[in-house]
Amino acid sequence: MADPELAAYLERAERPAVDPRPFVEAGPPGPERDRILALLDACDGREPGPLDRTCRPGHLTGSALVVDPSDRRILVLFHAKLRRWLQPGGHADGDGDLARVALREATEETGIEDLRVVSPAVDLDVHVVDPPAEDAHEHHDVRFLVVAPPGAVPVGNHESESLRWVAVDELASLGADAGLLRLAERGLRRLDEGS
Repeated sequence: MADPELAAYLERAERPAVDPRPFVEAGPPGPERDRILALLDACDGREPGPLDRTCRPGHLTGSALVVDPSDRRILVLFHAKLRRWLQPGGHADGDGDLARVALREATEETGIEDLRVVSPAVDLDVHVVDPPAEDAHEHHDVRFLVVAPPGAVPVGNHESESLRWVAVDELASLGADAGLLRLAERGLRRLDEGS
């Protein structure tokens, strides 16, 4: 049986390059979008580029507000390295289609099939992460609403210790930061608009 990480790498290598800029530009206007566009400008033509996790001071990530539309609950995971409750998401790893990145990460981290990503991004966020065995750096996160099949049962992977469906008013008690609270508010509003 083939190594799944190698297979995913080879699949990404065969895709035509996608410019991440339209995904950022389509997101909500404001200082976060300006910061992400500034990163893209600063890294233009530079290697490693902003789609590479080794790019410093930061790089692009894609994340997903996974929502069960039947009860408007949000899926959060307790991240094994960062020791916090977060939405699913991860590094672009060379893929400029940030909606695809968010969907890929949500599928890998939740084990839920038939997720549906909604474009454009509902939120943009720049935050510092300080994982063990790495230097502190910025994640320039492009965040999408991802709709789960009603009643979906998540199955985590090695990146999380626990997964939990929660109501939006439970997020604060789990220690959710302002960025996750904003993402939840914007994502549920998009869901209510008929996405």
